[in-house]
Amino acid sequence: MRLVVGLTIGAWLALAEILYVAVRWPRGWARSLTEVERRRLVRWHGVESSSDYDDRAAVKYLALRSLVGLLGGGTLLLLVYGVGVAGIAVRQLVVGEMELLDLVAVVPLGLVLLFVGVQGLIGVTALERTLALRYLGPSEQELLRRRITELATSRAGVVEAVDAERRRIERDLHDGVQQRLVALAMLLGRTRRRPVADRDDLLAQAHDEAQEILNDLRDVAWRVYPTVLDNLGLEEVLAGVAERAGIPVKLNFTIPDRLPAQLETAAYFVASEAVTNAAKHSRADLVTIEVAGRENMVVVRITDNGIGGADTSGSGLSGLARRVAALDGHLTVTSPEGGPTVVTAEFPCG
Repeated sequence: MRLVVGLTIGAWLALAEILYVAVRWPRGWARSLTEVERRRLVRWHGVESSSDYDDRAAVKYLALRSLVGLLGGGTLLLLVYGVGVAGIAVRQLVVGEMELLDLVAVVPLGLVLLFVGVQGLIGVTALERTLALRYLGPSEQELLRRRITELATSRAGVVEAVDAERRRIERDLHDGVQQRLVALAMLLGRTRRRPVADRDDLLAQAHDEAQEILNDLRDVAWRVYPTVLDNLGLEEVLAGVAERAGIPVKLNFTIPDRLPAQLETAAYFVASEAVTNAAKHSRADLVTIEVAGRENMVVVRITDNGIGGADTSGSGLSGLARRVAALDGHLTVTSPEGGPTVVTAEFPCG
């Protein structure tokens, strides 16, 4: 229906474009009609174009677009005619004015008309996309400006993400490891003041506290950068994330070869942060990590069956989005109330 409505509007616009080309209205009309076309293409066909075209390109586009619009109008008329013939045939069959054998003879013709009409609509849409990109598409200068803007935005995002990561590491060290070290120092001080014969219990507590501090340091180091990623690869590291998650995690890794180091690092942080958030906030009892290749993209998808409602503007997810954008990737999060929550990161590869 969306395609039909878009082509119908385009067919009517084609008449105005033919009049423009034939009558040679002032050049300002060219840009006005072209701007209407640009809005129609975005609204009904999802085709993005640029506003940096000149009047000459607008006139050329309108001249060719008018022919495509007439072709689309003819295709729509053919489709309407086929539907009308089919409706008349069915009505005559119901009221007894047509025999079943006559209907059988008409059906193949109707199917052919339907096929031709549908294929025609698809073809006209493809032609419209091609014309729009050819004459209204962004110039090299516009593409360069967009790329510079993207790089500036991603660079600022990376700097902000790094600063946020440093602040988080400082909080982990201050609130976790440092407090435990203070407790350990106090415990050792108490031990020194005890008689030698009464020190066993305190020494055992100090040993346990030292083990906990070591575990906290190991967790902080893993959050900074898992060194085993260089040796074992992304699949083994994600398997370790699944084991330490505290909730059931299913890993589905279907990429046979090693990925670039930067991509593996970003994919690890996306999966680790998403699993940590699910374990803390989602009340989920199952998290699924999927890592797969798709054409020239690597897709990392983390799904949990929790209560949903994840805050995409929070520091964790927004930091992940900036980290992914730094590699020209894209992060999407869907988390309706009641779940499920799906975090998807797409990275270009190759």
